[in-house]
Amino acid sequence: MSKYAFGVDIGGTTVKMGLFDTEGNLLDAWEIKTRTEDDGRHILDDIAGSMEKTLEIKGISKEDVIGAGMGVPGPVGADGTVFRCVNLGWNVFNVEKVMSEKCGWKVKVGNDANVAALGEMWMGGGKGCRNIVMVTLGTGVGGGVIIDGKILAGAHGAAGEIGHIPVRDDEKLACGCGKHGCLEQYASATGIARLAKEYLAEHKTASVLRMAEDLTAKDVFDAAKQGDAAALEQVENFGKVLGKALASISCVADPEAFVIGGGVARAGQILIDAVQKYYRQYAFHAAGNAEFRAAVLGNSAGIYGGVKMVLAEEG
Repeated sequence: MSKYAFGVDIGGTTVKMGLFDTEGNLLDAWEIKTRTEDDGRHILDDIAGSMEKTLEIKGISKEDVIGAGMGVPGPVGADGTVFRCVNLGWNVFNVEKVMSEKCGWKVKVGNDANVAALGEMWMGGGKGCRNIVMVTLGTGVGGGVIIDGKILAGAHGAAGEIGHIPVRDDEKLACGCGKHGCLEQYASATGIARLAKEYLAEHKTASVLRMAEDLTAKDVFDAAKQGDAAALEQVENFGKVLGKALASISCVADPEAFVIGGGVARAGQILIDAVQKYYRQYAFHAAGNAEFRAAVLGNSAGIYGGVKMVLAEEG
C-alpha cells in the first residue's frame, strides 16, 4: 500500500511543495523557483525533479508514492486540462497527462484557489464540514467552492471566481478582468484603500486616515478598531457589499461555512462581524445560519488541498 503523496502549489514566483503521509501529516515542505521563461516549459520538469530528489534524500521508493496533487493559477477542466495560465506562460494543455508521464505516478490538477479551499475544508478552518465557500481577500478577491467534499470547478473551470461577481452598475473604473463593478473592486485590499481615499477626498470628516502616507486596507481596519468615524463607515460599506455577495452565493452553494482568508482577513473579528451582519440580513432564511470562520493554513492551504485531491481518488 502506498504511503506518501505530494502537494504542489504553483505560483508565478515560487512553487510550494510538500511531502505528506496518507493520514494528512506534513512531513516536509519546501519551495523552488518558478521558471517562467520559454513559455514556462521548464516548470513541470523542475517539479518532477524536485519530488524525485526529495524521495532520494529520504530513502523512499517511488512505489510508495500514491501520487501528486497540483494547484495552478488558471482555469482547469475536469480532465486536468489547463485553459491558459498567463503568468506561467502556459497555453492550453493537459497538465495531468503530461505530469503523470514525467513522474510515473498519478497526478491531479485543479485551480489554485479551489485547491486551497479543499485544503482548508480538510485540515483548516473548514474542518468538520463537507460544504464550504472559501473567500480570499488580498490584492484581489478569490474563492473556492467545495460541495459534498469535492471541488466545484464548473464547465470552464471558472466556478469560485467570486471576485468577478458584478455588484455595481455605475462603476467607471475597469476591473483587471476588463469588466466594471466587480466585487473585487470593493472588497479587495486595493479596493478598500481606493474607496477610503475617494471618501476622504469628497468629505471633510476629521480622520486619522488623513495622516497615512500611502493609505492601505490595514490602515482602514486599524483606525476602525480605534473608533475612527470615517474608517468605521468604510468597514460598514465593505461588510455590506461582501455580505450581500455572499448571501447571493449561498442561494446557489448553501455552504455550512464561509472560510475567510487572505491578507485583508488578518484584520480579524471586526471584519468577520461586518460581513456576517449583512450576510444575515440578506441571506435566504434556510441558508442564513452559515458559519463564518477564519482560514488557518495560510500559504500551505494549496499543498494540503493537492494531497486531498489525490487521496479522494483512492476513495
